[in-house]
Amino acid sequence: MSTPLDPVTLALVQNRLDHISHQMGWVMTRTARSPIFSQSHDFSCFIADSRGTLISQADGIPIHTGGGGFAVRAILRDFAGTIAPEDVFLLNDPYTAGGNHLPDWVIARPVFVAGALVAFACNRAHQADIGGGAAGTYNSAATEIFHEGIRLPVLKLIERGRARDDLWQLLMLNTRLPEALDGDLRAMIGSTRIGGERLAALVEELGADRADDFFEGVLAHADRRFRSCIDRLAEGVWRAEETVDNDCFEPIDGRIVVALTVKGSSLVVDFAGTSPQVKGFKNSSIANSTSAVFMALSSFFEPDLPRNEGAFRSVAIRLPEGTLVNARPPAPMTMNTVFVAHEIVHVMWKALSQALPERASAGWSKAVHSVTAGLRDDGSRYVMYQWGGAPAGGAVEGRDGFHLIGHLITLGGLTLPNLETYEQLYPVRFRRQELRCDSAGPGRFRGGAGCDYEVEMFTAADYAFRGEGVGAPSSYGAAGGKAGVGGAVILTLADGTEIQAPKYGVQRHGPGTYHAISPGGGGYGDPRTRDPARVLRDVRDGVVSAAAAEREYGVAITADGRSIDQVRTAGLRG
Repeated sequence: MSTPLDPVTLALVQNRLDHISHQMGWVMTRTARSPIFSQSHDFSCFIADSRGTLISQADGIPIHTGGGGFAVRAILRDFAGTIAPEDVFLLNDPYTAGGNHLPDWVIARPVFVAGALVAFACNRAHQADIGGGAAGTYNSAATEIFHEGIRLPVLKLIERGRARDDLWQLLMLNTRLPEALDGDLRAMIGSTRIGGERLAALVEELGADRADDFFEGVLAHADRRFRSCIDRLAEGVWRAEETVDNDCFEPIDGRIVVALTVKGSSLVVDFAGTSPQVKGFKNSSIANSTSAVFMALSSFFEPDLPRNEGAFRSVAIRLPEGTLVNARPPAPMTMNTVFVAHEIVHVMWKALSQALPERASAGWSKAVHSVTAGLRDDGSRYVMYQWGGAPAGGAVEGRDGFHLIGHLITLGGLTLPNLETYEQLYPVRFRRQELRCDSAGPGRFRGGAGCDYEVEMFTAADYAFRGEGVGAPSSYGAAGGKAGVGGAVILTLADGTEIQAPKYGVQRHGPGTYHAISPGGGGYGDPRTRDPARVLRDVRDGVVSAAAAEREYGVAITADGRSIDQVRTAGLRG
């Protein structure tokens, strides 16, 4: 660098980059056609430098963005020397293009200033439908990636400002929802245009000849910050595992295994011993597994850590080929951003908590969502994501778990949709969406409660079940806390037939009622040390029953349910 960069300037540059990511997200939310984007924010905006290194991932979902650099580096590899101003790239393939799974399409726009490539403005978004064997992209019957939808290597969707109409038509022919995809792609492109313009303005302000210095500065700062976090970990090798009890078709005795080696200011994350890749669509790609590891590391420490790739220069990740965390083609992968990413985060948190127990987190519960697809009265298709029945978060020291917060891999970034809007868009009527009593894992800080969610489906529909949280408890307790209860999905057809939904599978059923009972998050600490006033509040809120208050927490509630029976409580806790 020609002159030193002061910390204030670096902080301003990082904040400007993060603000640009947020601006791209605002454009996407306001212009996308599908409610999966406009309501639920199942997309993420990020920025990479001219070498494909992630320098901002401020808006969106952590599992999308942590591996974003793989996608940009694939562009630089495949189009070296032929990247021009006003080009726009598209990709999704996890084996050849740095994708995490096929539904997540990446739009990447190179940014030029004074004739030089300086950065990429990117948007990764989960498309509502990309063909394949099941409407809504989640084909839980898939046994190879060809069953999951169209595979896209790195492509120039727009070349020097001109859209490739032949490619656009190809994309529209490979979706059940062409009108939605057309609008959503245009929204993605528009968001990166805004991002590109703002990035160019920032670089011009900094000076085109010094942009790389500033970008390297924020990356180096993140590296220093994260090494200071590693210094707090006890040195040694810390091991953890999480079970994988099914391959989407039948029970298996699978494992995600990690050995976390802490030495000096560096980490080695080794997944040797993890089970081989499976028949179903829960296999993970390198980009997805890397993103899950980065997410686990960054979320374990302070929330103000810089969110860029520089933070993980001190981390070496080993992903054995042919396993659940680095599958060989043609293994299917659509479920991997949720499961096994969830399990990867869990084993990382478990290992980290051994090295720094005071920052341990209880486990989050696993989802029981399905995707429902059918026809409206006018003959048009719809694809509805049953996100309303969301799972719950785990507790930490000082804070209860979040109620029905959604997938762990979103850390709350996936917004639950507005049910009234859904009733306007789809042939459904909602009957309930409420906290599930006694679902939360007991602890000094209680886990989050799951959801009791019921919706009436007026038409016959295809159900792509993806309910890893169905059955046994899927969270875990920490520091003496307990796991939350398990979940279930029940379909009651119009003739009264009741169907217990499987964890995975694609089934077609007539009109009826879809009832999801989502699992609860894990608790932290001995439940019998929980503040009785907090227990009373939970009872009055309907999160904990009076019986469970006595059984789990040793807190007796008066008959009117309004106060604590101090004498009986003293006896229960004595």
